Amino acid sequence: MGCQDRRVRRREFLSITGKAAVAVTLAAPLKSAFGAPSAPRIRTQDKAGAQALRLGSGAHTYEATHDWLTPPATLKWGDTHGVAQDAAGRIYISHTVHPSSERGDAICVFDDQGKFVTSWGAAFRNGGHGLDLRKEGADEFLYHCDINRRLVVKTTLGGEVIWEKGLPKESGKYEKPEQFCPTNVAFAPNGDFYVGDGYGSSYIHQYTIKGDYVRTIGEPGNGAGQLSCPHGLWVDARGGEPKLVVADRGNRRLQYFTLDGKHAGFVTEGMRMPCHFKTRGELMLISDLESVVTLVDKDNQVAAHLGDGHPSQLRGAPHEQFVPGKFIHPHSAIFLATGDILVVEWVPIGRVTLLRKV
Repeated sequence: MGCQDRRVRRREFLSITGKAAVAVTLAAPLKSAFGAPSAPRIRTQDKAGAQALRLGSGAHTYEATHDWLTPPATLKWGDTHGVAQDAAGRIYISHTVHPSSERGDAICVFDDQGKFVTSWGAAFRNGGHGLDLRKEGADEFLYHCDINRRLVVKTTLGGEVIWEKGLPKESGKYEKPEQFCPTNVAFAPNGDFYVGDGYGSSYIHQYTIKGDYVRTIGEPGNGAGQLSCPHGLWVDARGGEPKLVVADRGNRRLQYFTLDGKHAGFVTEGMRMPCHFKTRGELMLISDLESVVTLVDKDNQVAAHLGDGHPSQLRGAPHEQFVPGKFIHPHSAIFLATGDILVVEWVPIGRVTLLRKV
């Protein structure tokens, strides 16, 4: 299925409300996480006397600031899809660019205080999706997934293209270019990287740091080792031995693989439509398209559900109808260097929310 088919399917998933994700763990050495109820929102007075919005509780309490990052007037957010931060603290947002935007730059750069610095990447307009950053030697590089041009693109932090990779013909899995549509990448300790074909044919492809094809992992389906919209992926080293964790979104679960592609387990409880991951210490951060941001501990048990807005019917709503403290469709999120969380959402007018650790 092509990108357009996947986007239609995504909307179909979102039309289903009130369904719990219940599944059987098949060969999992990992614990499944049982979802905890969302903590009530708490409002407290900030130093200026205004009310600050708090989400979560206990060790996982955050002060939420919606629209913490906004582009200049000449550039309007489209769907805010990807987010990354470099060693200097600069924050990169990948978005599709709104049709009415005067400028077409799909990558916006901000400093660590939220001030706009620059923008670039007009070639990614309508396709800006997954965005992750890796340090390689003394340099840092951005890995982009472009769902319009069906490409994985490696660039410098300033936007200079290092290489572009399209349909992996070496895999033998595709007959037509439109069957491939990459959504996110993950990085292995040995320098390899993995590409999730989330909006294409539900495979994962592994490459060396030079971009040479290594293998294909998984196949379409719902069994062990099978995938349905492997939208996001990350190498999870919290358990000691690194494993590839996949947001098997169409199957409403996480699926683990060894780094050479063998099925290693499922996590189902507490998962709805997981999109992508980041880890910090013993915590893993999961942006879930079904209106919540989830933190799980080292055993993949839910530590917190933040900003649970499910069921949400607000994707196409005007900004003034957005509910403070409630997420609509979180698409990606990162831990900032400070330990705070930054969340970007799949809404046509974009939204970037800072969750500041309290």
